[in-house]
Amino acid sequence: MADLKDVSHERHTGEKIGRPDKYEYVEHDKPWRYQEGEYTVTRGSAWSGPGCHLGCGLLMYTDKDGKLVKVEGDPDNPFNEGRLCVRCLDLMESAYNENRVVYPMKRDPKDRGKDAWQRITWDEAYDLIAEKFLAYKEEFGAQSVLFFKGTGRDIAPWISHLAWSFGSPNVVFALSGCACFVPRIASSMCTSGSFWVGDYSQQFTKRYDDPRWKTPECIILWGNNPIVSNSDGLYGHWVVDCMKRGSKIISVDPKMTWLGTKAEIFLPLRPGTDAALAMGILHVMIEEEIYDKEFVDCWCYGFDQLKEACEPYTAEKTAEICWVTPDKIVEAARMIANADGMIMQWGVSVDMSREAVPACQALSAIFQITGNVDVPGGMIAPPSILPYYAGWGGENLSDEQKEKRLGIHKYPLYRYGFKNASTDVTIECLETGKDELGNDYPLKAGWLQTTNPLINSSPDTRRTYNALKKLEFIVSVDLYMTPTVQALADVFLPACTFAERNGIRIGDGVQRGETINKAIQVGEAKSDMVINLEIGKRICPEFYPWDTEEEMFSHILEGMDMTFEELREAAPTYLDFEYKKYEKGLLRADGQPGFQTATGRIELWSSYFNQIGIECVPSFDEPSPGPVADPEMYKEYPLILTTGARTWSLFHSEHRQVPRLRALRPDPVLQMHPKAAEQYGIAEGDWVWVENHRGRAKRRVQLTEALDPRYCSTDHGWWMPEQAGWEDGGFSGMYDYNINQLLAYDPGRSGFGSNYKTVLCRVYKCEQGDHNTLANPLGSYAKVGE
Repeated sequence: MADLKDVSHERHTGEKIGRPDKYEYVEHDKPWRYQEGEYTVTRGSAWSGPGCHLGCGLLMYTDKDGKLVKVEGDPDNPFNEGRLCVRCLDLMESAYNENRVVYPMKRDPKDRGKDAWQRITWDEAYDLIAEKFLAYKEEFGAQSVLFFKGTGRDIAPWISHLAWSFGSPNVVFALSGCACFVPRIASSMCTSGSFWVGDYSQQFTKRYDDPRWKTPECIILWGNNPIVSNSDGLYGHWVVDCMKRGSKIISVDPKMTWLGTKAEIFLPLRPGTDAALAMGILHVMIEEEIYDKEFVDCWCYGFDQLKEACEPYTAEKTAEICWVTPDKIVEAARMIANADGMIMQWGVSVDMSREAVPACQALSAIFQITGNVDVPGGMIAPPSILPYYAGWGGENLSDEQKEKRLGIHKYPLYRYGFKNASTDVTIECLETGKDELGNDYPLKAGWLQTTNPLINSSPDTRRTYNALKKLEFIVSVDLYMTPTVQALADVFLPACTFAERNGIRIGDGVQRGETINKAIQVGEAKSDMVINLEIGKRICPEFYPWDTEEEMFSHILEGMDMTFEELREAAPTYLDFEYKKYEKGLLRADGQPGFQTATGRIELWSSYFNQIGIECVPSFDEPSPGPVADPEMYKEYPLILTTGARTWSLFHSEHRQVPRLRALRPDPVLQMHPKAAEQYGIAEGDWVWVENHRGRAKRRVQLTEALDPRYCSTDHGWWMPEQAGWEDGGFSGMYDYNINQLLAYDPGRSGFGSNYKTVLCRVYKCEQGDHNTLANPLGSYAKVGE
């Protein structure tokens, strides 16, 4: 049980004890833990698991027995200002869920896929893991152990540190082309030296009242529905806050969203044609000379080459490619160019096309040539302490081991900043036993943490399963017995919810210092960070000198001149922020004005891309398979499917066994236009197969006029915890409901990007009896189709 006693108020006298002057702080009337009547209240932030990418400030109420009974938003936290979604409000059902596994377990590798688990102690688990990992390192090299991680949040850096300290260069994000966030980072870093996010005043404690900030006149929502899907540290309701203050919306999305209904301009582009549309908008700006000539002349390089690349993309030609109208393209270009402050709010849809890097470069050029770079109400470069995804501890990995990272010899872009291995090359290596150079490269063990690849991120589920099954020893760190654990793991280590642990998060997007503060304890579960620390002390002790997690956190915070305890008292803590850093030498390592590129300018023609042999300016490739690239296949599979639609109550493959959250989305949904459904004899609520040449998955139909009749859309990450979880039961419906069975490992030329949102398919009704009995999450059971 966590210590829930009230703490001293002596550090809350109003003095900034232990608080460096270079940060902004939010003053609280009460300490991070205090009494409120019969309840103990613990202030913290919501990271993982379960949750999302945001880390909203919250208050956790525990009763006299130390049980969590209520969660509320923290009104003093400027990030969310007391607002919370259902995932936080229903934290109790997640933390105390009867399906959680809260003690370590193991099974014999020959029993994979079977319910043959036996409970063990933490020491037994650590001893077994250390014995196996160190033996593989001795015989085959540390690179023979793969470290898989999932969506970043606040745990990814700790996994990277464990891998690199052990000596393995192979940290793997089990997503083809790392097609989530990473293509945008890679494109931005390689062409401007920074990643850029929208300025919603989130870097200031006074938020919208800070005199340095101004309301953006225009916000482009490009492949992002921020009310439901919060990308890059964005709290989606900030868009609404800005709209109330005068911001106008341009929505670029195949689907009409709620925000799309409020937009001045709606561009329902064909999925996968983002690069073409961006280049069409650029063409209009350049042709009409409505871009920011002064900014381009002073701070951009390669404008003439960009102009030449965009020359073919007239409004008429672009409209033909993207299935939109030419006048809307021209109208959007003019609105953007004339805006006094413009935000490009792009989402993962841009990453999830095969040639995502040139597409991201095209979208970036829109805010770059209009001068919306590091200015109030534009796109800003966030200050950074702890890297969001790559992690820390890279210096622990020897140069010799760095050269063994899978993918860097096939995809040179992986050498620049992004320190993970290529997932696509890793899968090939598992299958062949050879690396991309044809050298023998045995892979023996896997560490899986914050990831459920068979359900959530990896395409071609059967191929992924068969490849990972070749590993001789697999450890999984999770809260639940997911299909990935059921099918593959030999050791299971139970992780905490964020209510059960301490932690730090410096935040993605515009970074702020937050702490995760432990309020409860459930079973024997341990925090991900503690697990990494404790196993690290056994397999690479020289890189884990800390005795406690708090000491480890304080080490990370040395750059802030703070300890963990000091940050906990002061959080949220905001880093110092300035606009137009490029004029002040704040973006370059040498302190000179400009950007961290070879030319010192934003490179519209990338010298780095030229150096590594990929296209230097934006370009567009037809999605394939697709209606234009593959017309014969389009006849057989006449609908364009986008996957990964977000929902209010679920996050990726999480929350399926949490009753109230599941009740809001009990089934996987396929959205179709009524005309398309009528054409194929389908009605609202029907169970259907969504199928292409790779595989099929079941969905329940939801009719909507928000989509073009040529498109359909579905959510991802689906499995059925209420169904049989073992091999003879299909691992909780893995092969019945996983939409990733329709996807392929197919990265772009750079190694980044993959077609997760540009799939051809057909849809037909399930026959009576060809599907399993489904459990209603509210407790009753019904036969699908009855």
